[in-house]
Parts: sequence; C-alpha cells; structure tokens
Amino acid sequence: MILATGATGAIWAICAASTAAVIARPFRWPEAIWAVAGALALIVLGQMPVPAALGAVGKGLDVYLFLIGMMLLSEVARAEGLFDWVAATAAIHARGSTARLFALVYVAGIVVTTFLSNDATAVVLTPAVYAAAKKAKADPLPLLFACALIANAASFVLPISNPANLVLYGGRMPPLGQWFASFALPSLASISVTFLALRWLERKRLAGTCVSEIDRLPLTLGGKAAFVGIIATAAVLLIVSALDIELGLPTAIAGIVTTLAVCAIARSSPIVLLRDVSWSVLPLVAGLFVLVEALALTGVIGHVADAIRRLSVDPAQASAVSGTILAFASNLMNNLPAGLVASTAVAQAQPPRLVIDALLIGVDLGPNLSITGSLATILWLQAIRREGEDVGFWRFLKVGAVAMPLALIAALGTRIALG
Repeated sequence: MILATGATGAIWAICAASTAAVIARPFRWPEAIWAVAGALALIVLGQMPVPAALGAVGKGLDVYLFLIGMMLLSEVARAEGLFDWVAATAAIHARGSTARLFALVYVAGIVVTTFLSNDATAVVLTPAVYAAAKKAKADPLPLLFACALIANAASFVLPISNPANLVLYGGRMPPLGQWFASFALPSLASISVTFLALRWLERKRLAGTCVSEIDRLPLTLGGKAAFVGIIATAAVLLIVSALDIELGLPTAIAGIVTTLAVCAIARSSPIVLLRDVSWSVLPLVAGLFVLVEALALTGVIGHVADAIRRLSVDPAQASAVSGTILAFASNLMNNLPAGLVASTAVAQAQPPRLVIDALLIGVDLGPNLSITGSLATILWLQAIRREGEDVGFWRFLKVGAVAMPLALIAALGTRIALG
C-alpha cells in the first residue's frame, strides 16, 4: 500500500525527527524515549494502523530475546568483576609498554565483541579499560578508541557479534559454515586494518611507558562461574547457528541460566543485578522497527529494493556500491534503522548472497566513522562520559574518517574477491 503525498510527508517528518532525537538525545533523555515517541506519534496521528505497528514490534522478537540474553551475560560478568580482572591482566602483561597495552586491550575487545556482542564491549569492557589505564598511568584515549572501533570492526566475526546481524537477515541467519566462508577473511581484514590505522593515528600517545605493577584482585568464584557461563553460551550459540536455528531464544535461555547459577554461587540477589541491566534498549529497538515499517508504507523501501535489483545485474559492482552507501547512511540515521531498511529492501529484491553480505559489512563496519553510527558507539560515549572523559563529534570523526574507509575497502574487497 502506497500512501498519499501528504501522509508520506508526515511519516518522513516524524521518522526523521525521531531518529535525529535518538542520535542527539535532547534534554539528555534516553534514546528509547524518542524512538517510542516517534512510533506513538505515527499511531496517534493516524499515519500508521495499530495492527501494522504491533506487527512491526512482533518482527523484532528474536532480536529482543538475543539482547536480553547478552545483556544478562554482560551484567553478571561485570557484577562479578570478570571484565575488571581481564583489563587488569592486560595492564600487567603490558610490562610497562603503552603500545603493548593498547594491543592487549584491542585483543580483549575482539574476544568480547565476538562472543558477547559489540554492545558488551561498549558498555562493560570500556569502563574496565578506563580503570586499568588510570592504574597504569597511561593516556586512556587511545585505549578507549580501541574499545569503540573494535566493537564495530569485529562485529561480523560471528552472527552473535552484533544485534544488527539478526536485523539484516530478518532473524534467519545463514548456517555457520556459510557464515565463516563469507566473513572469516573480511573480518580479519577489517580487524587488522582498523588496528593498523588506529595504531598509526595514536602513535604519539602510545609512545610512552606505563606502570605494570597493578593491584589485581583474584577472580571470585562467581567471576569464574560467569566466565564458564560465557564460554558455554558461545559454544551453544555456535552449535545453534550451525544448525540454522534462530539465535534469540537460546541466547535468552543461556543468559537466564548463567545469571541464576552465578547468583546462587555468589549468594547474591538476581533482583539487584536486574536493576542494572539497560532494559531501555528493548523499547528503543521496538520503536525503530515501527519507524521502519512506517517508511515501508511510503514506498521508499520499494525504491531501494528496485535500485538493488537493478544493480544486482553485476553482483560485484552491486556489492561495492550498496555496501559503501549503507556504511555511510548508517552514520546519518544510525545503523539499526539503516539495517532494518536494508533488510526489508533485501526481502523484496532477493539479490545474490554476495550483495547481502556486502550490506551486512556496511551496516556493521560503517558506524566506525562517527559517534552517531551505532547503538554500541553511543553507549560507548555514555560510558566514557561517566568516567569523566568526553570525545566530541569532530574528534571521533578525525579518527573514523581514516580508519573506517580503509577497513571498509579491505573488508568489501576481500568479500568480493571471494565471489
């Protein structure tokens, strides 16, 4: 159904205003408020039927379950000091070299992003790295940038590494073997080029020495249990992904079981832990699903699908163009709504797998350009502000304008070369 011109304009205005507010956070209100407000405005003003809005919310079920599981795992690991222990261990093994500390933090970011998602790197690892930098008397900014950029650069190593992956594939992920065939080498290219670019950009800040004698509290029994739970969850999800089963429910179950087990071992209340989970992420995502469904009613996604269909005559060219456009578009409207638009367009256009893979690389890696690109980067910015640090739009852009395009060229080029 294509709406009249007036209705189309109203929907575009509401969606644009809501998305801008999600990024800018007027009055410092949470992002979820603005996404939900936009969705409600569409319904109240008669621009979107209630059944269509509810249907749009329902499309995100697998994503909500995935996020619930990952947030529980991240929070229980944080509460038991697992991430603080990891960061302190990295500082000790740096043996007085700031450059080595940077590399170790980057590796820790790869592991956390790969197995716990990029949001965990932004929310949980970042404060721990800041604390370790302060103890080591090292400049925290290069280490914090490492957390921000690896959260996106490593977010297509596994299907579970980024909620945007579930969004783009509509909850039906490719089998794990096919995933590795498509993304193993592009992920390696993305991670390596991002590291080299950031290491070069921050070379002056990383030239000094740092303190290696840092107090590291022994990992508690609860912390060890959280670590075992994370490893077990990763193993389960790898198996589930290999069997081509939706990831949401297994992730939620793993997160709940791990949380209850760790709380029982640590003799702590799960209620207290639940209070610290960022539940607002769920209505944020639900609101974004509604906004994108409204855009679909205007016919714009049909135009995007037609463009993808025309480009797909030459899959290699279509991959390069569509992946690049989506990478930059993710910084204009955030990669979650950008991924939702791309997902809906892909469902209509049915392009070759190469084009879909290029779109995923664009939506995952593109947000490294600016602080507005992804939810993970916005969460990272909030985390460092709580620690007394701040990175403005232009400061981040100076790093992202070098690191992101180089990594994007490397990752897309590698994927296209694989055919």
